[in-house]
Amino acid sequence: MYCRTIDLRHKEVINSKNGVKLGCVDDIEIDTLAARLIAIVIYGRPKCFGLFGREDDIVIRWEDIELIGEDTILVSYNIFPKQNKKLRLPFLTR
Repeated sequence: MYCRTIDLRHKEVINSKNGVKLGCVDDIEIDTLAARLIAIVIYGRPKCFGLFGREDDIVIRWEDIELIGEDTILVSYNIFPKQNKKLRLPFLTR
């Protein structure tokens, strides 16, 4: 199967570990010296309609891509939970 970069942009990326839809391919990274694909990039979701920026982009290495199908790309991607930072004020400590 041949696939052009424009065809990748319309494919949904799904994490095969937990079945979560990560999004669609927005960009790719290419090694121009070796002429090979390095990674696919999914842009982070906008925060509050884009007023507060975006979440972090998801970069999936070529080695983590398991299957490229007609409509979807299955990847093996580890999502690390974000750590909640709590604000500690000195006068409110117990």
